[in-house]
Amino acid sequence: MAAVPPRAPFLGRLSWPERQAVARALRTETVGGLILLAAAVVALVWANTPFASSYTTLRDFHFGIPALGLDLSVGHWTSDGLLSVFFLVAGIELKRELVVGSLRTPATAALPVVAAVCGMAVPAALYAATAAAGAGSMHGWAVPMATDIAFALAVLAVISTHLPTALRAFLLTLAVVDDLGAILIIAVFFTSGLNYWALAAAFAGLIVFYLLQRLRVRGWWWYLPLGVVIWALMYNGGVHATVAGVAMGLILRTTRDEGEQRSPGERTGHLLHPLSAGICVPLFALFAAGVSVSGDALGKVFTTSEPLGVIVGLVAGKILGIFAGTYLAARFTRAQLNADLAWADVFGLATLAGIGFTVALLIGELAFPNAAVGEHVKAAVLIASLTAALLATVFLRRRNTVYRRLYEEENLDQDADGIPDIYQRADGSSA
Repeated sequence: MAAVPPRAPFLGRLSWPERQAVARALRTETVGGLILLAAAVVALVWANTPFASSYTTLRDFHFGIPALGLDLSVGHWTSDGLLSVFFLVAGIELKRELVVGSLRTPATAALPVVAAVCGMAVPAALYAATAAAGAGSMHGWAVPMATDIAFALAVLAVISTHLPTALRAFLLTLAVVDDLGAILIIAVFFTSGLNYWALAAAFAGLIVFYLLQRLRVRGWWWYLPLGVVIWALMYNGGVHATVAGVAMGLILRTTRDEGEQRSPGERTGHLLHPLSAGICVPLFALFAAGVSVSGDALGKVFTTSEPLGVIVGLVAGKILGIFAGTYLAARFTRAQLNADLAWADVFGLATLAGIGFTVALLIGELAFPNAAVGEHVKAAVLIASLTAALLATVFLRRRNTVYRRLYEEENLDQDADGIPDIYQRADGSSA
């Protein structure tokens, strides 16, 4: 009987192709996260200066094509339009994870999926408990559910921690899964005034999109106009338009045909990822993060049940949900943690996952269209994300000596062939 190969340890070294794919995604997200951080700071400063009226005037300025139902404010164009590009890229990344990444087999998908699900369920439950205790609205239960991978990576860049690639990849997978959860929640729970004819036409457009992929039709001139039409129909159908983005991302083919250097999903992701991370998401942040930080406003964040529930959900809920979910899943699946790491590293990662910026702000806008409560919820997202970032800095910096050693081992390339020595077999070929 052939010997059964030992199971790879949890948070063990990635394969070289997987590490290259993860590194490309994280590099773009890190740069985009720093731009996102700068945009959030500009929004906060702008909204709390004597020029605050110019901020609200620009954010609320309407333009578009009224005859097509697309007369939107600048703020809505960024949330409904630009974030559709973000969710398109998220859909492509999820498809890649499902087809060739860590989610392709039940054995490798179990831990990150369980961790992500627990990291969504526990924050929602803590929000509900906090809101119920204060007789508040349950509408915001989904606000603290999503992790902002770009903001989290920006924090890692700022604090200069050498977090191992496996931990960064695990964080990326968590964010991809809960982005899917967030878009499903938006599609199911935040729809209003459904126009079934427009929705039927949008789904017909998605079928055409799928058939073009199946028939291997190439050329952006087919897909770009079709994508815009699908987006507009989805918006007019009463479903949040970002759903169109993630649907098209999931349809795009991520496997390569013979002779192809890149699949359509890879090509599209390569083109749109910098646009999404560097322009679309920061512009959304610029017009979503401009909230008042006066003493009275901050006081209401901590004395009103809805924003307080968001803070408790993001900070305490993410830590408890992700850490407990990961630990229990590892115990039940008998997964062995990488010997070079400790459960304290998972705890620090769970703390970092409490940074829920972009999607949390988006769901906050949908859940609380009333400006007064909505502003407090936005402030709560910002405070919770800052708190999570500070706590993660403390926990992860304490382990940075270990991370630095692992980073140097992962990247040592004495023969200068572009492949770290740790990935080289004795015969010189890549592992």
